[in-house]
Amino acid sequence: MTDVIGIDHIYLTVSDLDVSERFYDRLLLDTLGFRKNTFSLGGDPHIQYYNRHFGIVLRPARTNTEHQPYAPGLHHLCLRVATPADVDTAACKLAQLGIPASPAQPYPEYAPDYHATFLTDPDGIRLEITNYREERRERHDRWDDTGGD
Repeated sequence: MTDVIGIDHIYLTVSDLDVSERFYDRLLLDTLGFRKNTFSLGGDPHIQYYNRHFGIVLRPARTNTEHQPYAPGLHHLCLRVATPADVDTAACKLAQLGIPASPAQPYPEYAPDYHATFLTDPDGIRLEITNYREERRERHDRWDDTGGD
């Protein structure tokens, strides 16, 4: 069986590339330490944010249909940081940059050590920053021993 070793990239289609670039610059560059480049594909400008693990690419929409998180498609995108303290730091930085986000706090209804902040991009795409939880670490570290359970 072929083992998927990660997500390479995620494309987000945005209604206004300039507005989204300003938002994602603050979120991904200023808050989470991503890097950025630009390129053209099929005549459309693209903005790529990347870290050592994966990329997020913005591309312009071809229609003006509003994003609906409860329609078929993307519900939300969750970015993982190492610790609850990193979630707190990110939420604080978002507030300093003027990006509305929920308070960083525990969500024990999701998992005993779940800590997160939630925000929304200019097109209504819901975003989350959460910590690397123990269950996820154990799953990763013991994958071959447990059959992935």
